[in-house]
Amino acid sequence: MSKTYKEVVLKKGKEEAVRRRHPWIFSGALYPPKETIADGEVVKVVNTKGDFIAIGHFHDGSIMVRILSFKEVSIDQGFWNKKMQKAYDYRNSLGLLNNDTTNAFRFFHGEGDGVSGLIIDIYNLNAVIQCHTIGCYRDIKYIATSLDYVFENKLQSIYVKSMDTLPIKFEEYTEDYYLKGDDSETEISENNVKFKINWEDGQKTGFFLDQRVNRNILGSFSKGKSVLNCFCYTGGFSMYALANGAENIHSMDISKSAMEMVNTNHHLNGFKGNHNMEAENVMHRLSAEDLPQYDIVIVDPPAFAKSVKKRHNAVQAYKRLNVMALKKVKKGGFLFTFSCSQVVGQELFNNTIRAAAIESKRNIRIVQQLSQGPDHPVNIYHQEGHYLKGLLLYVD
Repeated sequence: MSKTYKEVVLKKGKEEAVRRRHPWIFSGALYPPKETIADGEVVKVVNTKGDFIAIGHFHDGSIMVRILSFKEVSIDQGFWNKKMQKAYDYRNSLGLLNNDTTNAFRFFHGEGDGVSGLIIDIYNLNAVIQCHTIGCYRDIKYIATSLDYVFENKLQSIYVKSMDTLPIKFEEYTEDYYLKGDDSETEISENNVKFKINWEDGQKTGFFLDQRVNRNILGSFSKGKSVLNCFCYTGGFSMYALANGAENIHSMDISKSAMEMVNTNHHLNGFKGNHNMEAENVMHRLSAEDLPQYDIVIVDPPAFAKSVKKRHNAVQAYKRLNVMALKKVKKGGFLFTFSCSQVVGQELFNNTIRAAAIESKRNIRIVQQLSQGPDHPVNIYHQEGHYLKGLLLYVD
């Protein structure tokens, strides 16, 4: 028997859209609630006849209900245990659990794992939870308990890092904190490449796990090559290039603290290769005449647009960046180019890179489409979850 929850009513004509299993219900699809509902509260969605439609977290915003289940269930410890077990089983099917070469991966990926607004990353048996919705934050103790449940109490720490991801209006939020343990950093192995991770001070949850597969692809092209890694952060692509025999690496990022971590990771792996590390504005440095050409250039910038209103300016920035990057690729070299802006879709991204290619006046072939790793799954009913777009280009 499910718990009794407050109800929100779906407008006539809107039921079919929900039946298509998209996990978001927008405010325009619902009648104004008859009673006060707190942000993050679990609600029951019904049609005008009172028939059950879904269970979800309520938020007073454009996305008013984020669906948790299309079945009438209670959102309790048992519910979260099942969600975490499904996430565990999926990562196990990918070979990411008890893996001798890789011990860091995304364990829970929002809508891709059935809960909008919840991100969990694992770093060598340390879990970092990031809540993007008040509903998930209110259920954080359930979530942490279910994590310990599926990992059989083997997790060394559980850290809640949601200060920068929750809505500003949420006044009940406390600073980032530990639910278990207190270690702020660890060393991880990713395809036998080592990285030092600090989840308290690092961007996002501490590392960009979504690029693992693409880093591996880059490594397979790197032997004997010169590589320019732009927006390198802590040097993920750079370390893979060095691990696979690159002749020399130039890592570049505006953040001095990130560059210090690049240096740390370089020494952690015991690399002896030529590695130039430069804390510099990438857009300015790429335009410099004294910057030479390279066999491989990587541009993996932060999101240039986080809203539709900023999409046009972002597209122009992506174009400028890629025109400059293409000029720094040697004849017969490669460009790895990415966008993590969710509002810039695959087609728009491809068109933008095509426009940059036209302006560069070089002969260019698409070698491969690139995307986020399989531990960042996309719900087939929620294509917005495909946020990381990339192209591997051969530049003649």
